[in-house]
Amino acid sequence: MMGEMAEPMAAGAGAAALLRDFSSWMISEQKRVYLLCQRMLQDREDADSATQDAFLKAYQHIRRGSQEIDDPAKWITRIAVNVCLDRLRSRKWQFWRKRPAPEDETLIIGGAPESRPDAEDRIFASEIGQRLTAALDRLSARQRAVFTLRHFEDRSLEEIGSILDLDVGTVKAHMFRAIQKLREELRDVYAYRTLEGRKS
Repeated sequence: MMGEMAEPMAAGAGAAALLRDFSSWMISEQKRVYLLCQRMLQDREDADSATQDAFLKAYQHIRRGSQEIDDPAKWITRIAVNVCLDRLRSRKWQFWRKRPAPEDETLIIGGAPESRPDAEDRIFASEIGQRLTAALDRLSARQRAVFTLRHFEDRSLEEIGSILDLDVGTVKAHMFRAIQKLREELRDVYAYRTLEGRKS
């Protein structure tokens, strides 16, 4: 599905320009949107389907000419997040436990001293990956959306609020609860890594 990245369309391009150059704009945003969906849904096939749904919704919206689009990148991000939130709320599909992306593992074990053999590190990282995936699955849909946009999209709290139609205070509350839950779920991991660091 993913192809070579084209130049992203500038903010303020407008609906008419998006409709005229929809294919090239979609190619420019496709990989980023797919990765966002994958991180929220934790499943490649669902992420692929959600990405297609997001761009279909975008195209239908543009064709209707409902409103002018000031920031196409933020706009398609909002659509993709809402598609993922709908899927997360649905009870008709199942989360599959897969090892997350390396960036996810880095969130937990990054910066820790490496004192064990490589093979042992790989086993430990795999275990952490499974634990982290399970922990992310237990976040609410909103918490996961906020966490993903902040840590993987590098969005500001204000941007997240705009995308999710939330005030900044609510975004902060969701972020705080998400981090609190992840730390609680992985408390023994933090303690183990700290202990190992002291031994080295």
